[in-house]
Amino acid sequence: MENTNHGEETSPDIPPRQQKSGNPDEQTIALTKARLAIDEVDAQIVELLKRRARWVHEVGRIKKEHDSPIFVPERETALLNKLNSLNAGVLPEASLQAIYREIISCSFFLEGGLTIAYLGPKGTWSHQAALKQFGKSCKLIACQSFKDVFDMVDLGKAQYGVVPVENSSEGAVSPVMDLFATSSLKICAQINLNIRYALMADVPREHIRILYSHPQALGQTRNWILRHFPNAEVVETSSTTKASILAKENASMGGASLGCPLAAELFGLNILEEDIQDQPGNTTRFVVIGRQDTQPSGRDRTSLLIRIQHKPGTLAEVINCFQRHNNNLIRIESRPSKSINWEYVFYIDAVGHIQESPLRETLPELEQHCSMLKILGSYADTDIV
Repeated sequence: MENTNHGEETSPDIPPRQQKSGNPDEQTIALTKARLAIDEVDAQIVELLKRRARWVHEVGRIKKEHDSPIFVPERETALLNKLNSLNAGVLPEASLQAIYREIISCSFFLEGGLTIAYLGPKGTWSHQAALKQFGKSCKLIACQSFKDVFDMVDLGKAQYGVVPVENSSEGAVSPVMDLFATSSLKICAQINLNIRYALMADVPREHIRILYSHPQALGQTRNWILRHFPNAEVVETSSTTKASILAKENASMGGASLGCPLAAELFGLNILEEDIQDQPGNTTRFVVIGRQDTQPSGRDRTSLLIRIQHKPGTLAEVINCFQRHNNNLIRIESRPSKSINWEYVFYIDAVGHIQESPLRETLPELEQHCSMLKILGSYADTDIV
């Protein structure tokens, strides 16, 4: 007898192809069957999550017994890389990582919970970055300044803080970089956040007379403002969220804000235009600050702060030191030392981890040319969603 299935096999995990039918009853039966199968899979997922939670409790017990940190960023990096490999492109990578971000966030809660400080109020990009890294199961505390974020972590009122360090179009966030010079806190992880600004208001576009926003946001939308609102009054605010509050309060005066689209939902504004940043790939790099040293992840970045001796050729010697040991420098930037007029400190980012070659061999020689060498942290140079 002729084989009519042409070698095709069926699997309980792969739904059979349904032929198109105009019969409503057949469609209802097919949908019901598919939905029952999904319900069964959902039940299995919940059981597996409960099983995972029991092991998370055990991990938390072991960590507490040995006074180990709950947040281990290098472990997260390895986990997310493994999940991407197992997924093999079937699910959208961003969606899979977003799902696991909340699973990991729940794990933090089950292990005892984390408190995270960030520059508030709610709706700022710092708030978005904190949610992106730590999820919704962690306690997030809004602070009024970057210094308050550092102080919260330094005083033990939060285990970690989230602060921006540089933007792809505007460069370094100077107030944050200056705080690293006097702080004992370390960089534990980084978060790359795509910054997409929106024009928001409670008035029609043609009635806008005032634009409120944070100086960083205004710098990143400067050309757009000149093209679309050349005659508008531009007012700097302490945050993009504060800008949205002022836009709402001053709607009768033609107030509008430039900021995170989430603010429109939070403060009852209308989004009049999205993606108004001058650079389409506009990205801000945030870092997580805490007290722990992270272990190598396989793809790391190390941030250093140095003060060099004030004599000719010293900076060249520092650069040559990195070159002799075959180090790749990602970034070097100078800032006033704030202690002696016309003296500068340098922030340097290098590829690699201080526990591994070539940085491990570079640092002893580098110290000979520096009056101060401070390791701000070695951390995974990947984007954790």
